[in-house]
Formats: sequence, C-alpha cells, structure tokens
Amino acid sequence: MKFFLALLLGVVVGGALVYFLFVGAPGTKRAVPGEAVRAPEASGPPPGTAIVELDEPFFNTLLGKIFSDLGAPTFRLAGSMPHDESAREFAYLRAQEGGSGGGCQNQVVLAPEGSGVRTGVRLENGQVLAPLAFSGTYNVPVLGCQNFRGTAEANIALRFDAAAQTLFGQLNVAAVTLEGMSPVFSGLVTNFVQNAINQRVNPLVLMRGQQIALSIPVQATGGTLGAQAADIRSEVKDNRLRLHITYDFKGAKGTPTAPPPS
Repeated sequence: MKFFLALLLGVVVGGALVYFLFVGAPGTKRAVPGEAVRAPEASGPPPGTAIVELDEPFFNTLLGKIFSDLGAPTFRLAGSMPHDESAREFAYLRAQEGGSGGGCQNQVVLAPEGSGVRTGVRLENGQVLAPLAFSGTYNVPVLGCQNFRGTAEANIALRFDAAAQTLFGQLNVAAVTLEGMSPVFSGLVTNFVQNAINQRVNPLVLMRGQQIALSIPVQATGGTLGAQAADIRSEVKDNRLRLHITYDFKGAKGTPTAPPPS
C-alpha cells in the first residue's frame, strides 16, 4: 500500500511544491492556516501511511522548466505591503516623485543564477532551503529609477489543515544581500525585497482536496474505498524531503458518479 500511494502522489506533490514555491499567487500577506507539520514518530509511521520521497534534482529540474517555459517569476513592490511601515515610507517617497514613479517598475525578478548563487532548492540541516538570485528596479527620489541585484536566503515551513485537506507552505525570506547599492537606500530596498517576496507568495497551497484524498473503485465488491489524510509529517534526510501521509480509510457500497469533464 505504501508503494502504491507514493507512486500515485509523488509527481503531483513535487510539481505543485516547486511551482507554488517560486511562482505563487498574488495577494497580501495572510496567516498560513493549519498546524505546523511535525517530524515523524521515532517508532515509525503508523499503518496506512504513504511515504512520498523527493530529492534535490527533482525540484531543480522542475524549477529549470519554470524559468525556461513560464518565464522568470516577478514580484511588484508597489502596493504589495499596504499595512507595513515600509509601505507607508514607500508611498511617501513615491509622492515626492509625483506618484507615478516615472515608469519605474518597482519590482523584483527572480533569476536562474546571479551573484554567485543559483536559484534552487537545497534539502539540508532538516530544512527545505531556497537560495534566490534576483534583480529589479526601484524608484529613488531625486536619483530616479535605480537598478539593483542581489541574493536572498529563504526557507519553507509546512503546515497541514486536516479539515480543509490542504497542505500549506510558508516561504520565509530570512536574509537579503544587495550588490553595490548605497547604504543610504540599501536598508529600505532590502525591506521591500523581503516583504514583496514573502507577501506575494504566502500562503502556498501545495496539496489540497483531490490531490490528497483517495478514491479507489473495487469492482469485485461493487464499492469504493475512500481515504482522507488524517496527518502529515515531514523530514529532511540524506538530501531528500519525505512526506509521511497517514490516511483514514473508509469503504462505501456503490460507485461514485464521475465528475463532469472540465
């Protein structure tokens, strides 16, 4: 059963994790629902547990396709932090320039590589780490539109909402390093970069609904075996992310009606 479930879920989980980790969805910062995903029990996984294992090459191959096929993820700075103190300072600076910014995009663009850092996923020290390379533009009063580039250190924490059957992630940008920018402006730009990425991406929806739940018709009995995730645990070990998904199984007579084609 463990092998069957891992085979069924592996590609779906991996694809969703990489896509939403780096592309995400627009929106203001919100609290990530659910409970923090804990480490597996030392005594081993309980019965009915699927173990999905993903390694660094898997993540980075998918990430490479995002850059080559979908384009570089872009996070606009203007308007992305409406309740943050930095946003009020930003609005003031924009007003000093007449509000338009002279066409300056005020945005952060992730890059496949830059400043000696390759954007990717590292699985080490019990964490899912995401080094990021980026460039961007920022409108500075008097000086006008300024280009910047640099790197960021980020990590992702997992949370599981059993009621919603959804596995969430929270991307946390822990540190930002800028290249060749005046100290007068680097602190402000660093805050904008950090907040823009954190707030535009979170919360990540990694798995939900039908991506987690199982429905297996058993023709010989005229029924269907269904399962919902009761718990999800995770661990990073040997440069691999392992998700331990424990299911509650329930059988029902009759075959469920197939949903209409989308």
